[in-house]
Amino acid sequence: MLCQDRFLEIYKKLPESLAFCPYRVCPLGAHSDHNLGKVTGLAIDKGIYLAYRAKQNGVVELCSLQFEKRAQWHVREVPKYKENDWADYLRGATLKLGERYPLVRGLSGVIQGTLPIGGLSSSAAVVLVFLKALCEVNNIKPAPRELIQCSVEAENQYVGVSSGKLDQSCEVYCRRDHLLYLDTQDDQYELIPTSPAMPPYRIAIFFSGVERTLAGSKFNMRVDECRSAAYALAAYAGMEYGKFKETNMRDIPREVYEKYRDRLPKPWQLRAEHWFSEFKRVEQGAEAWRRGDLETYGRLSFESGWSSINNWETGSPELKALYDIMTHTEGIYGGRFSGAGFKGCCMALIDPAYEESICKSVTEEYLRAFPLLENKFSIHICQSADGLVIK
Repeated sequence: MLCQDRFLEIYKKLPESLAFCPYRVCPLGAHSDHNLGKVTGLAIDKGIYLAYRAKQNGVVELCSLQFEKRAQWHVREVPKYKENDWADYLRGATLKLGERYPLVRGLSGVIQGTLPIGGLSSSAAVVLVFLKALCEVNNIKPAPRELIQCSVEAENQYVGVSSGKLDQSCEVYCRRDHLLYLDTQDDQYELIPTSPAMPPYRIAIFFSGVERTLAGSKFNMRVDECRSAAYALAAYAGMEYGKFKETNMRDIPREVYEKYRDRLPKPWQLRAEHWFSEFKRVEQGAEAWRRGDLETYGRLSFESGWSSINNWETGSPELKALYDIMTHTEGIYGGRFSGAGFKGCCMALIDPAYEESICKSVTEEYLRAFPLLENKFSIHICQSADGLVIK
């Protein structure tokens, strides 16, 4: 691995360990976990590697092959406020882990991502692989759910991204040849095995060539609009409600939404429509996967992508173009934006027999529309994989 070579170059010794966390895709369940919806997801066989050694003095010293600046802090003296660089997620993770366990040792490490940044939950994967390493050097063995929560708190409370737990849950719980079906309200989940009746499939990642940063996008605004809709619907229906941040669309019965939705401002109504329709698609998709009905699951994923564009109102011009191309490309069962949908990539479930023609036709059509992205656009064919294993 390049990160191991870089570690040797910097520290003149080999790393003690190599940790790995996969990226994830979410064919169904997008833009819903932050309001306690249901999701489905798959970990893929590409992700984040961390080559590291323990540091007895408690200092964390990290560099990334994707970014120039090296980052450093002490496990017991984490800056209280983010420094607006790539390592903020990891400072936040150190802080949140330190609130739960006494941290004594730090680590020196080199981080390597195996795909371009944007849309595959790379931030969550980096946090989780770092937390795994920091736990190992401090002989800490948290439960998977606790590790997920540490990661979520780092994003929400330290970095300031109003994300849910979809990314972290997929990257921890997923197993190869299984679909994760998770209810983010109570964290109950099921790993649905790939049915013998299901046709072969691969996971295609189409990178638009445009990267994005969630904290600087309209991601938080969309989440607030969805929560505002839930808050207003509860008030219209005479339901009890408390603090705004503790209100979720999951608290609102579907019939309440249908009765009062016309009173909502149009943007709020659209966010609510996406949330409720996505909830239904996830339930239908889980049953389709259970039956081995990839055609139905794929169609639902395309419908999810349409709702993201028209109801959640996300999607850069590049991603909208990719989504449209996917919908009429032979051999693609279904797909949608991966991640927030402001930049980054699209994912698709494809028939392996059409892999070559899919790559050729998608590339040609996309670059006709965006010729300046020729050296940045890329396609990666992946398989499902195991998530992070906590031992």
